Amino acid sequence: MKRLRVLLLGPDCNPHRKSIPFVTFSHAAALSELHDVTLVARSTVEDVLRRANASYRLEVVRMPVIERIYAWALRIFVGKNYSSHIKTALGWPFHVAFEWRAWRQLKSRIMAGEFDVVIRLIPMSAVIPSPFAYFLRKGPIPFVIGPIQAALPFHKSFSQADNQKQWIDVVRNVYRYMPFARSTYRHAAAIIAGSSQAYAEFAAYGDKMFFVPEPGIGLSQCPGDSRNPEPGAKLELIFVGGLIPCKACDLGLRAAAPLIKDGLARFTVVGDGPERKRLEELATSLGVGEGVTFCGWLGHPEVLQRMRAADVMVFPSVRDNGAGVVFEALANGAVPVVADFGGPGDIVNSEVGYKVPLTNESDFVSHMERILREIAGNREHLKGLRQRAMAYARERLTWEAKAQSTTQVLNWAVRRAPKPVLPPPKMLYLQAAA
Repeated sequence: MKRLRVLLLGPDCNPHRKSIPFVTFSHAAALSELHDVTLVARSTVEDVLRRANASYRLEVVRMPVIERIYAWALRIFVGKNYSSHIKTALGWPFHVAFEWRAWRQLKSRIMAGEFDVVIRLIPMSAVIPSPFAYFLRKGPIPFVIGPIQAALPFHKSFSQADNQKQWIDVVRNVYRYMPFARSTYRHAAAIIAGSSQAYAEFAAYGDKMFFVPEPGIGLSQCPGDSRNPEPGAKLELIFVGGLIPCKACDLGLRAAAPLIKDGLARFTVVGDGPERKRLEELATSLGVGEGVTFCGWLGHPEVLQRMRAADVMVFPSVRDNGAGVVFEALANGAVPVVADFGGPGDIVNSEVGYKVPLTNESDFVSHMERILREIAGNREHLKGLRQRAMAYARERLTWEAKAQSTTQVLNWAVRRAPKPVLPPPKMLYLQAAA
């Protein structure tokens, strides 16, 4: 099918940053291999984007005064807490200003027919509106937004989930009444959700909703399986992530403790954070201190190497919207055992791993322990899961696969192809209505 001329809004795309900037850059770069992409970005990332080995054309929006104010606000009110909801709230006026300036800069080219479609990849937060949707409400080209993410609810049965609502959580729904908030989704030709939770939040727009999982993984991170375990070898368990309450590493340790005591498993914890001392004390109190290794933060290549040596990725996070580490575990053959919630619950299925229902802490730990014992006692089943997981990652979870799914949506939006079938793995909006 003919390449599309795509105007892609990605103000903070950055191949050298972690999390969302890297995710959106990788998505944009993959799309630029399939289409003629013009990437619209802030001047703060201009240099790294020009040096990146990608096929897009770059359009830079310069807002020096506004950029300085934004940087000052982040430094004063957010500091290093980049997961803070305050950062999202502060970003609202700056992202709107960026799109306003981008529109003024590109309006004549859009109206002249230089582009076929506009897609906004970033911000991924559903609470940040897009003036572009309003500006393009009467054409001449369609506007597509996503993948977007939505805030996960707090699970009251788990102490690891922070149930104390910050003030920003209380007023979160105020965004619905801010300028451009309603028009963004009303006028969008297509809405791509990155999670079942986001899909459920915008279920009212079901006729133009699609699911494309977040984030993605590079083909270079999908190696073949080089494992050759000796008969009777211990089950190698690994946890990778920040040692913070919601990642719930303590639940994984409690579930694995009986196997470690019996000499059937070893547990490697990769990551650091405020919970590390408590987790080390927990391992000692459970009598498995010698069978648990705390590595701290490691470089990404070494993390992947350790995943390739592990049998099982234990990831009991009780509030995780994304699932990047689960993508990497699948691709590298560490069979995931995850909480059936949020991003990990969207990605893992029974053909490639295990999902543990979020009921309460005691039941969760017992269920996970049974799964780990089952795996330890049936290495052939583990091998089958691993092979299917690695194939699943190569075929469905790469940036290239993600770009192909997004292309289906874009071609439908410009009326070049039939509507694609891209439903979410969980129909949460139907469950809520039941």
